Parts: sequence; C-alpha cells; structure tokens
Amino acid sequence: MSDNPQISAVLAYVEAREHELGEQAGQLRSRIEDLTAHLGELDAESENLRITRKTLLAIPRPDPVEETPRPDAPDHPAYQQILTALADAGRPMRARDLCEALDLPILPKNTDGIRSKLKGLVTRGILAEPEPEPGLFTQPRT
Repeated sequence: MSDNPQISAVLAYVEAREHELGEQAGQLRSRIEDLTAHLGELDAESENLRITRKTLLAIPRPDPVEETPRPDAPDHPAYQQILTALADAGRPMRARDLCEALDLPILPKNTDGIRSKLKGLVTRGILAEPEPEPGLFTQPRT
C-alpha cells in the first residue's frame, strides 16, 4: 500500500467495494441459474400441454349413439296417472302405495287392477320390477 493516508483510504474503499460487488454478482449469477432452471421447467410443461392439446384435438369424435326408442305407454288415463304418481314419488312403489297416491280405496279389486296395469307396463319395458323385490315397481334408469 501507499504511505499516503488519503490514497490508502481510497484504496481500502475500492477494495471493499470490489468485494461487495463480487458478492452481489455471485448472488445474481446464482439467481440467474435458478431462474434459468425454472424457465426450463415452465417451457417443458408448456410443451407438454401443447402436445396434449394437439393429441386431444386429433381424437376422432365418436359416432352419435342411437337411442333405442322408449316404448309408448297406453293412452288410457289410468296408465298416465300411474306413471305420473311414480315420477312424483321418485321412488319404487307397490300397487297398494299407488292406490293411496291415486286416492283409490284400498280394496283388493283396486290393488289387483293397479298391479295388473303395472305388470303390463313392465311387459312393455316402461317400468321395471327388480328381481329381489317382486311387487315393487320403478321407472328404469336411462
């Protein structure tokens, strides 16, 4: 170093400043490396998404599924009332339950008549009578 105290002070400042700048530059280089790695990850994910979009757009659309026509219910109002009561209830019902829903007296002739109509609707495929519960009628799931 120099014998001149002013020059020595300036040289000490320059040396300290160089050290500070070296540390800051090292920190920035480290940050640049981290950001470069992160940018590479983002670019790779973006490329994967682009390929995924391209692949999905290349998949052919399936042919429209032809729906099997639902069988028509008989025109008689009693059948319409039964179907409406079942739809309103939203649950499986027995002939006796339907008599109550339709405000019919619970008499054997009424429950037998309703049961007969229900069986006819099952035969036509309009209603279902699940295996484990005979006598319980419901609308089939579509």
